[in-house]
Amino acid sequence: MDFPPNQGLDQDEVNDQVDDVIENNDVVLFMKGTALMPQCGYSRKALGLIDSHREEYETVDVLESLDEYRAALERHSGWETIPQTFVDGEFVGGSDVLEELEERDELAETLNAE
Repeated sequence: MDFPPNQGLDQDEVNDQVDDVIENNDVVLFMKGTALMPQCGYSRKALGLIDSHREEYETVDVLESLDEYRAALERHSGWETIPQTFVDGEFVGGSDVLEELEERDELAETLNAE
């Protein structure tokens, strides 16, 4: 069985979507998979850490167009790796950074948790 190469969205569509989601959401997690079905351990870890402090936040599954999302996100963060978390339009980091913030009891404040 042949699997076709990534046949997702074009780069301009992804750039526009990333710009819009970051601009219009207090907290957004770009991850592999969905909130109900994370597709990598790092995304699962980031999701769990954010879940422990916030009920409402946006998630974006990057797997449909992984290469395009990496390029679009790198414009905002300087990073290619996924997951990536943004708060109030600012890049916070991946699961490792979220974990460090949690260990220092700074994650709730970073996420503007109520």
